[in-house]
Amino acid sequence: MRWQDDARLRPLVDAGADIWSRDAPLHVTGSAIVVDPATRRVLLRWHERYRIWNHVGGHADGDERDPWCTALREATEETGLTDLRPFPGPEPEVVLVEHVPVPAAKGEPDHEHADVCYVLSTAQPDAIVDEHDDAALRWATLDEARTLVNDHVRVLIERVALLLG
Repeated sequence: MRWQDDARLRPLVDAGADIWSRDAPLHVTGSAIVVDPATRRVLLRWHERYRIWNHVGGHADGDERDPWCTALREATEETGLTDLRPFPGPEPEVVLVEHVPVPAAKGEPDHEHADVCYVLSTAQPDAIVDEHDDAALRWATLDEARTLVNDHVRVLIERVALLLG
């Protein structure tokens, strides 16, 4: 799947729109769900603003124009894991492009994220470090994770289940 071929992004890409700017009503974010293949668990991060367990990810920094780079950078920053790799690899694969409505807050109007999602793996699950006090991390089995997350992340968990076989 090529993220640029998403039905709502394609016209914007073709028109040369800045789909990376946080000021755009629809802009690209990069995210990932982290898996420990040895234990078949996924890593969830508490999202204080929405009061939910979520996957990791966020907005492009500076001149980043590749959601894979954004997803990997954000995952490393938010988890402290330094051995993250595309799963199943060896190359990163987009597993989902989800349009996520974001309500107005912190001076930003209502907008949408075109969230380009990947799966990352770690061989060092005990090396996680919370990014800050209100962003706790927790490992969960697939069944447990399904009960903790919203529909968007639940779709990612189903993709992980398929990849794990």
